[in-house]
Amino acid sequence: MDSEELNLVKFYGPTDLASAWHFDRIQEIIAKFRSGNGPLTTVSAIELYNVYLYIDAGLLPATFSPEEYAAVRALRPSLLAAVSRFFSQIQDSTVTSQISDVGFLYTTELVELLGRNKAYDRCDPELMINALTLAGVNLATMLGNKKLVTSYESHIREALLDDPKNAEHLVRKYLLKDASSDVHLPKSFSASDSRDLLSGYLDSAGANLNYVRLIETAPIEPHTGIDAKLKLKAKRRAALMVEELFKEESALRIRTGTEVRLSDSQREPVHMELDDMVTTFTYSRSWLDETLDMASILNNFQHLFEFADHQVLLTLPSYTSELGVFERLITTSGRKDYLTGAAFNAKDVSSLIQTRLYQDFLASKDIGLEEVIAWFFAEYLPSEFGVENFSFAPSAAGSSYLEKARHLFAEMEGIVNQFKLFVQDGEVDRELLALTSDPVAYREIPSLLEGKYVYATEHDEISGILHTLFSDQSGLTYINKTLHDSSAVRLLLRNRISYADFAAHQQRTVDELIRLGVLENTGTRVQFVEQQQVEVLRRLYDTQGAAYHRLPQQGRDYVDAIEARGWVSRGSTLLTESEASYFNYLLNKAEFSNGPELRNKYLHGSQLSSASEAEHFQTYLTALKLIMSLVIKMNDEFCLFYPEKGAQD
Repeated sequence: MDSEELNLVKFYGPTDLASAWHFDRIQEIIAKFRSGNGPLTTVSAIELYNVYLYIDAGLLPATFSPEEYAAVRALRPSLLAAVSRFFSQIQDSTVTSQISDVGFLYTTELVELLGRNKAYDRCDPELMINALTLAGVNLATMLGNKKLVTSYESHIREALLDDPKNAEHLVRKYLLKDASSDVHLPKSFSASDSRDLLSGYLDSAGANLNYVRLIETAPIEPHTGIDAKLKLKAKRRAALMVEELFKEESALRIRTGTEVRLSDSQREPVHMELDDMVTTFTYSRSWLDETLDMASILNNFQHLFEFADHQVLLTLPSYTSELGVFERLITTSGRKDYLTGAAFNAKDVSSLIQTRLYQDFLASKDIGLEEVIAWFFAEYLPSEFGVENFSFAPSAAGSSYLEKARHLFAEMEGIVNQFKLFVQDGEVDRELLALTSDPVAYREIPSLLEGKYVYATEHDEISGILHTLFSDQSGLTYINKTLHDSSAVRLLLRNRISYADFAAHQQRTVDELIRLGVLENTGTRVQFVEQQQVEVLRRLYDTQGAAYHRLPQQGRDYVDAIEARGWVSRGSTLLTESEASYFNYLLNKAEFSNGPELRNKYLHGSQLSSASEAEHFQTYLTALKLIMSLVIKMNDEFCLFYPEKGAQD
């Protein structure tokens, strides 16, 4: 961009912090227009249009008097009319000379104003597209304008099919999450065209690995041209690209992972240490030896391996709060992707290894994990709660891990359906259960408890509170070089910070939090009104939900108050929304397209025939882990529903 372009007025939106930079130039253009000087070039016409956008948004110098402000606002119709007159004169004989030197800064406005003033109806397609190309308008910008695509349908289709690289426009339209702009396709661009273009892209040397992976995990939808064969082709191409990356001798090697150990001398149940990027969990053998009864084994999954927290919310799902800033901003994600990051991957690996370790340890004591699960349903529920007719059948001894995995996925759905019947009818009718064959909808498993979970709504006030208090991108995390933290909550709880310590722009945010009843200014310190407020709000941010019945009375009172303000809503299901999404990600494609679909593949017999016994064993461990998670959640339900027993457990 040259110095002349830098001085041109460009409207980037009403929230652009650099708006004031253009105020002198805007006033200069307004003065010229008032004196009768209309636009003489395409660039000056587009700049005049940007001035109109500033005025229309009310972004004018603060030095304007009310009279000046009103007078300038009154110019809007005449400004827009002048721009329209200029573009209405463009035709075949002038199009190349008038628009070919516009430059990149104004390409979006150029395409928009040509369409708005029917230039695409008047001008020859080849002349116009050639002129736009000379002006620096790329195909992505053209596809962003529906009028251009509609008017020049066949030419745009040919341009799309001309280069395999253009398949990235299809990825933006159909697959990419939070795509920054619209992509319009010609009506004549068929699903077959789409498939051919995507297939050519996978064959091309310039394919982007991130986009190849999006095609690999994309949902199969006829209108996108993506079918099972194309997904398989993408999977194979991605594997080759990754292999090529690691062939480089100079490739950076980073040691990461999780290790688990048993210690004969350690007294504390578990010790965790982090060495660089390797997490090591060391478990006390004596603790495991002392907790060999069935109930303690199940408790170890919840408390020792920390499958759930003190509110009995599962720790295993991917939570948005755990994503790092680079994972949030840089990761290329599909529209139906389950978003994961380093924290989720570490939890996934460690929970599998913990399950493997415990299975082997218990096997050495002649105890099978599946038998422990069967005990929970057949003996524990009847004896502790009087709940009858639940059952879980362990897999047959000597069966392969392929057979065990298939069996566990079927049993998993069986125990969920039993629980649903109990919630609905107060009993498990085995004959009625035998007539139930629909796949489990994990988001719809009912709860015994009314209003069990609390969720933040999209209300602006609660959204702003959660971002300000807990996000690492909040404006309240930094006071000075010695007084800062990763979140505003940590900063305020760990330090005595007075109102005067905040900068003027921060004080406005603090004032708002005080107005909303979250903070208070004691005169010497800005602090939270109540500790339970912090705990509830932290839950809403960290785990995207709170367990209402696990809150102390003060916390419940606060939830009731903010529910009345529209900040939160409550739901009654066995699993939180995030927990249900986690199950859907691993088991099926009800929500996401990038999951392993373990339930679908194993129960339908569509897992790879070449899969090794080790791969089937990993799937088996995943099934065990998920069933253990369901046992933890169901036990929590019964403990809360039967409070006299829940108080003892």
